[in-house]
Amino acid sequence: MWLQIEHELSLRKLLEGSEYQEQLKYDFNIKGELRHLDTNESFVFNYFKNAHEQNHKRYQVLGHLITQYVYELLERVCMLQKVYIPTDATEDEPRSFFFMSENALTSSSSLIVLLQDRGVFRAGQWGQRTIVSEGLGHGTQIPFIKMALQSHGGVIVLNPNDNFVDLKTEKERLSFYTGEEALTSAQSVWWIPKRSSSSPEEHTIYVWDHFISKSAAKNVAFIAHGYGGLVFVDLLVQRKWEVMNKVYAVAFIDSMHNTQHQARSDPQIQEWIQKYCREWVSNSKPLDKAVGSPMNVNCPTVSAGTEKYSLAPSCCLCAIFKYLKSTLKAKTTTAFRHSPVATRSSTSKKRGNK
Repeated sequence: MWLQIEHELSLRKLLEGSEYQEQLKYDFNIKGELRHLDTNESFVFNYFKNAHEQNHKRYQVLGHLITQYVYELLERVCMLQKVYIPTDATEDEPRSFFFMSENALTSSSSLIVLLQDRGVFRAGQWGQRTIVSEGLGHGTQIPFIKMALQSHGGVIVLNPNDNFVDLKTEKERLSFYTGEEALTSAQSVWWIPKRSSSSPEEHTIYVWDHFISKSAAKNVAFIAHGYGGLVFVDLLVQRKWEVMNKVYAVAFIDSMHNTQHQARSDPQIQEWIQKYCREWVSNSKPLDKAVGSPMNVNCPTVSAGTEKYSLAPSCCLCAIFKYLKSTLKAKTTTAFRHSPVATRSSTSKKRGNK
């Protein structure tokens, strides 16, 4: 069984009473794959013949349901807490949120931060299409979260793509659940940016300033996919010394960052990235084999073990955690060697040997 999921937690349950109940007769099986309840077939996009707009609308509804379902998995299966931001928001103000483990800020053990690519998908997802076509095991961040909790202690799951409230979509969603008539497409669409989260960069800096930087963990690692890599380097540039002091490793996956452009050739940032970062890229070579990358020559680059961009995160999961574990071990060993206790101990040993 892919995940031990409570019986009442299902995608199908979220659809109950909606007009899409018949059009979307799908749920996730015990392997975490999306399958039709009657035919056991994979998701079919062209449900309506020659009606792209209707099919697209149906797919959007499925995407919204998957988002809600993954949020539930994060809270009820991974036992993460939903944290609303900004922390000083008024009651009626549009807010964003992210997820973190219970002791993420108070535990002195290491902390892992997950930073996804850009797109319509939200916290807990590497890619929505990947969830639909390949299943929860490949498309969600849950395998990473479970491994982070087992091996490192704390985890923070960012929600960098939750930037706006679309009033039209919200009203349509309300009608989706209540059966009321939705706004027509001719009516205006109002986009309201969420304060402190109006872009992936702003969201990440806010969570860093108010949570990660204040956490008890002295050792923080980032796992950043696609545009998430660019967002991390932006954070590094904006909060240079803080990040350099607190972050011990970064695992990039097919990152879109460009150090020369973003850091304006700052030699300290380039040196730090070279020393503390590694990138896994979609490539035909076996997993972890060195790959020459003209784009990001600033850090060691290895193969993700797949040529498919969408499968890169799940394919290099174990390799990434192996890298984080060895990097953390090397750091703590070095720190102990230079600690006053270790120095006194070695000095007294030398005296005893004389």
